[in-house]
Amino acid sequence: MVHAGDVQRLFLQAIFSRGILSENLAKVLWKKCVEAVKAADEHVEVSYSNTEEAWDEFIQGVNASLNDLDFEFKSIQDEVDSKRLFAMVNRKDDELAQVATDYNAVEIMYFKAIVEQIMLARNESFSVSSLAALREVSAGKDKMNLTKSQAEVLLGSFVANGWLLRSKRGRYSLSSRSLLELLPYIKSTYSEEMIECTICHEVLTKGVACKRDNCKARMHYHCFKAYRRRKSACPVCSLDWPQNVTDDGLLPVGELAIRDGDDGIRQTSQTETKSRQPQRSQAEKKGRSKKKNDDSEEEADEKDETEEEEAEAIPPRRRSTRQ
Repeated sequence: MVHAGDVQRLFLQAIFSRGILSENLAKVLWKKCVEAVKAADEHVEVSYSNTEEAWDEFIQGVNASLNDLDFEFKSIQDEVDSKRLFAMVNRKDDELAQVATDYNAVEIMYFKAIVEQIMLARNESFSVSSLAALREVSAGKDKMNLTKSQAEVLLGSFVANGWLLRSKRGRYSLSSRSLLELLPYIKSTYSEEMIECTICHEVLTKGVACKRDNCKARMHYHCFKAYRRRKSACPVCSLDWPQNVTDDGLLPVGELAIRDGDDGIRQTSQTETKSRQPQRSQAEKKGRSKKKNDDSEEEADEKDETEEEEAEAIPPRRRSTRQ
């Protein structure tokens, strides 16, 4: 029997089969689902209106039905063309749940290694070169059963499936799909490295930054353009800003922020650094303990010798006086 709830069911089936999609396409799918239910039974009452209020209400209903499953139909504004995109997001911060795809465990491990190098990139460049990406096959703490030829194919697959972006310069960065679906993982793993737009408060990996030292203002390109039409100074430090993002007075965030030599040094996370410390720390601790015991024995011997010398040097009359 057909009922109004079938609209949501059809809509969710369409969303899960597509991954990330534009807002316009999502609205078209909603309309098609309504038409399909009405075609099955014209007496079914289904509310539909081509307005933003009706769309927002429909999305709220979809997310309410997904709440117990820890899923959310969430949107993000593309950092490059500013279009609104939607995707089904797993809200759990479990690492494997966030990167659960058609890839096997080794391939997921490699993908996470690339994500780490992107998030730890210097100067807020949030990108990694092809050579640096291939270096992760053998450079990480966990050795991967991958050849560099296999890694090249895998990188192409990540780009084709919308997980990574590859620029004309051959640099890899996070796509809108990754920023949406992996956001809980990124927030929990790279909380210190992740930055947010000062205007829209969404995650930012491509945009501009204020040039003044220690100023935390960061904006997407589209957020800067909208803000600059209204105001001319930095919203954080009040420094006068140029009219365009390419003018002197702003610093780039993303690939344009890369400097010569930045890719030559592999970045390591605090977790990886700490995982290597215990063995060294135990050895150093043991060495310090041994050295401390030797020093204590030497100090004791020196103290005894000093006391004997002082005793011999004291005249008998002074010793009797003290008694």
